[in-house]
Amino acid sequence: MTTIPTLSHGRVTIRPLRLRDTRDLDVALATNRSWLRTWEATNPSGHVSTDVRGSIRALQANARAGLGLPFAMELDGRFVGQLNVSGISYGSLASASIGYWVVEGAAGHNVTPIAVAMAVDHCFRVVGIHRIEICIRPENAPSLRVVEKLGFRYEGLRRRYIHINGDWRDHFCFALVAEEVREGVLDRWVAGRVPPGVGSVPDSARDEAATPLDTRPRT
Repeated sequence: MTTIPTLSHGRVTIRPLRLRDTRDLDVALATNRSWLRTWEATNPSGHVSTDVRGSIRALQANARAGLGLPFAMELDGRFVGQLNVSGISYGSLASASIGYWVVEGAAGHNVTPIAVAMAVDHCFRVVGIHRIEICIRPENAPSLRVVEKLGFRYEGLRRRYIHINGDWRDHFCFALVAEEVREGVLDRWVAGRVPPGVGSVPDSARDEAATPLDTRPRT
């Protein structure tokens, strides 16, 4: 099991997601339903689980197996969202992915970029991860700003990659490797040393994403 730390910078804290967060998580999801639905992962079979406590238990079990790091995000000590490091692999791959969501009321306070930066720094420096990936829907402008702020490199378009809000959705893929940010993702951003344009999506990729993938049966 990988220890999940509590990390803070300014008004923002990430800490282990706990069972006692069930009520706060329930309230946040219910009151931000319209804000979150567009970006919410769904099950292609149509089954939808509303068992928040069960989902926390599943994330904790994944963490005990060393495969994930579930964090709660706080602003001024108040629960405002979730960040999950998932798909952790070790050895010759040593990689992981990050996903996150934040309540509407916390938007605009740099909660997400600070949380992501702290989580990535922990993964690189403590967990021994070499590569971190974030995949974002082309329409999700706030999340695209997060990777641009932190200097995640654009790596490509993944067609119909994740089932989101009832259908398979394209995602832009961004990544960082540990050697790119030896000074730390958070320190590099705070010091204004993120290379300009590194997190930008090329116009050609945006044009490609605007053209639906042809999934018609071929005869």
